[in-house]
Amino acid sequence: MAPKDKEGDAVTVAAESDKKKDEGKQKKKDEVDEHENMSEEDRELKERLETCVSTVLNEDKEASVTIPIRNNALDVIVNELRTATASMTSVPKPLKFLRPHFARIKDLYTSMESTGDLDDASLEFRARLADVLAVLAMTMGKPEERESLKFKLAGAKDYETLASKGDASKHADDNLNSWGHEFVRSLAGEIGQEYNQRIVDSGADPESDEPFADLLKMVHVIVPFHLTHNAEAEAVDLLIEVQRLKFLLELDGIDEKNYQRICLYLMKTASYMSDPDDLQEMYETAYEIFKQQKQYYDALLVALRMSRHEEIPILLGECEDPLVKKQMCIMLGRHRVNYEVEDDPIEEELNELIGNEKLSEQFLKVAQDLDVLDPKTPEDIYKSHLAETGGFSRRRDAGGAQVDSARANLASTFVNAFVNAGFGKDKLMTPDSEWLYKNKDHGMMSAAASLGSILLWNVEEGLTQIDKYLYSNEEYVKAGAALAVGILSSGVRNDADPALALLSEHVEGDSHIMKCAACTGLGIAYAGSAREDVMELLVPVIEQSDGGPTGFMEVALAGLALGMVFVGKCDDNVGGTIVQRLMEATEEELEHSHARYLCLGLAILFLGQMEKADAMMEAVRTIEHKISKYAVIMLETCAYAGSGNVLKVQEMLHQCAEHLTEDAEHQMAAVLGIGFITMGEDVGTEKG
Repeated sequence: MAPKDKEGDAVTVAAESDKKKDEGKQKKKDEVDEHENMSEEDRELKERLETCVSTVLNEDKEASVTIPIRNNALDVIVNELRTATASMTSVPKPLKFLRPHFARIKDLYTSMESTGDLDDASLEFRARLADVLAVLAMTMGKPEERESLKFKLAGAKDYETLASKGDASKHADDNLNSWGHEFVRSLAGEIGQEYNQRIVDSGADPESDEPFADLLKMVHVIVPFHLTHNAEAEAVDLLIEVQRLKFLLELDGIDEKNYQRICLYLMKTASYMSDPDDLQEMYETAYEIFKQQKQYYDALLVALRMSRHEEIPILLGECEDPLVKKQMCIMLGRHRVNYEVEDDPIEEELNELIGNEKLSEQFLKVAQDLDVLDPKTPEDIYKSHLAETGGFSRRRDAGGAQVDSARANLASTFVNAFVNAGFGKDKLMTPDSEWLYKNKDHGMMSAAASLGSILLWNVEEGLTQIDKYLYSNEEYVKAGAALAVGILSSGVRNDADPALALLSEHVEGDSHIMKCAACTGLGIAYAGSAREDVMELLVPVIEQSDGGPTGFMEVALAGLALGMVFVGKCDDNVGGTIVQRLMEATEEELEHSHARYLCLGLAILFLGQMEKADAMMEAVRTIEHKISKYAVIMLETCAYAGSGNVLKVQEMLHQCAEHLTEDAEHQMAAVLGIGFITMGEDVGTEKG
């Protein structure tokens, strides 16, 4: 090496040496400044802790510093750590003062750990040392090494060894909770990480408790601690992490004060569960907690979300409050659950509520209390007088004759039907039949069907007003009346079964328009009832293969009606019939726009049933036509509707991202799918 290079290296080394000296001096200066700026109380605490650490370490191996003396020093450190308080922005003083000694205390523990057999006193000292190190590691250890948990587990092992020798330590009791909430939270996080690591590294079976016995012992202490300290969400999170959610049901800490928070958190968290088994477990846990707390209404709501209708008689049987029972039956009626109460003192009243027999009466009573019984006209909605040219009412010259427009009249029919729905009277249809004949063909059909909406749920009086139109000479009027019967009876259970009695003959009849109206009417009337007799009536219509496009329209509407009747029931017979018909359909039939009704009928069969639709999706994929892609998207949309499933939303977004110029009908369904899957929950609605 050249002399100049040697001189350069020497200069560099000298510069680095000077820099280190300066840093050392600066560090000492900072320590001196910090020491001088301390209060008398803090200085005293620091000196006391340093003395205790020196005693615990006993680096000079003094014989006079026995294990009991070192234990006493450790007592002081433990007491200071447990009683220390901190603000939101500062570390507790004892932790701060012990930081420089963490490595030395750790070395002492390591040396004791490598020592062979220890006497009982030394073993207890080592266990207590591990406890202190676990707390210090919370802020001083490396997060990825989970030192806090490792020390805690090692200490617990020593305490167990002592107990097995018949010399149980008094410090083993309450050894977790006494360190405070922050330590318990930190430890819970590390337990979750360790649990997952053991599954990945050693292939431990999550179903077995044996590989995780040491961790679960801590979980069984931490969870009750969280529940008694208003940290229900953290308790649930830890149990989800270690896949032991059912442990909640074994605890006595769940009472009338905290069960609502626990169950609310369970139900909200369920929306983020991608695994169907985890989702089911969360619902089952919430259901059992509600049941334990005798909250039968809430328990019924969860049972319906799980589609466990077999729990209905159990809950109604256990509930003793007649008012709560009535509320439960109103909910069953709202969900269109076809169930009959038996062996109950008030079973007649309860069955009326489930069958929605008094729904019209109750609706009109509320309307009366709100003073909104007066019928409204479409003009009340349009308010065309406020604009020079209204949406449906054009500017008229003074004295000019008003000309009826078929399209405007059709619009008015729909507006009138919706704005007066359930009120039993309006200003267009109920006074006389004049409005009916201001329409043509499908307009007449819509006008007649609007009676079903106006007289909604009032089966007794409504049928009297609709009946005369069933015998009209106009086919479209008769079809509208058939549809009105279905709408009128929607969700209402009646002993006479008027919808089935009046519409069944038309389903089997020859008139195309009547057949379409009757099928649709039956679907609306018996939606969600899963009636076998309705299925027997509609299946032959789906199976028919003649009639061309006209006949296929009947097939499609019958398929949709059957889907409505068995909505969310995953019925194999119905699903198999619809899929078989799609497979047998000709190219011309599948190109028909009504083929989408068949797909929709199949999809709503699995509404909200998630993974239960997987097998059906595979079957639909075998159809060699572009409609199979559309049907699969529809199935997936309905199966995960309202679930908020993020993965399914991403799949739908992926479908929408493709830039297609043709065969892109499935993208329409995917756009709707995003809305359906995310509806009803705050995070999902932000996707829009």
